[in-house]
Amino acid sequence: MSDLRVIGLAGWSGAGKTTLLARLIPVLVARGVRVATLKHAHHAFDIDHPGKDSFVHRQAGASEVIVSSARRWAQIREVEEGAEATLPELLRRLTPGGLALVEGFKREAHPKLEVFRAANGRAPLHDHDPHIVGVASDVPFPQAGVPVVGLDDVEAIASLVLERAKAVETVLARLERS
Repeated sequence: MSDLRVIGLAGWSGAGKTTLLARLIPVLVARGVRVATLKHAHHAFDIDHPGKDSFVHRQAGASEVIVSSARRWAQIREVEEGAEATLPELLRRLTPGGLALVEGFKREAHPKLEVFRAANGRAPLHDHDPHIVGVASDVPFPQAGVPVVGLDDVEAIASLVLERAKAVETVLARLERS
């Protein structure tokens, strides 16, 4: 059994998910938590760049490239159109232990903290998503039915995330049933 716990951050584009993660991760690390992140992208992306050897390898036709150094390694795998990895497949790739923070995948059935910003002009997600276990918001939601904390109260958000994260085995079972 892994002691990896999982929670997502979900919200509309522009709500501040990435900004919140950049503020939340150091608070969690200061509390002794090993943090992994998993980010969903809705578009093509590159982690290597023209002129780098790994980029040249991919442009030449390599379907998989691993770049390794004494400090880190990365694996780049080309997939066919429509063959996007599922959230369960990606969660299984993470090292056991610590906390996995999932950004995006808002329609999946894992526990999520909604990041809500009123200026976005979009409806909150927690009204219609039973997997939202808390809300970080710049406006109050007294009828939310889940804990609501201030969007700028990163310490409270860290406590909520740690309290509401679920074991990866529980999350995988739920994802594979849905």
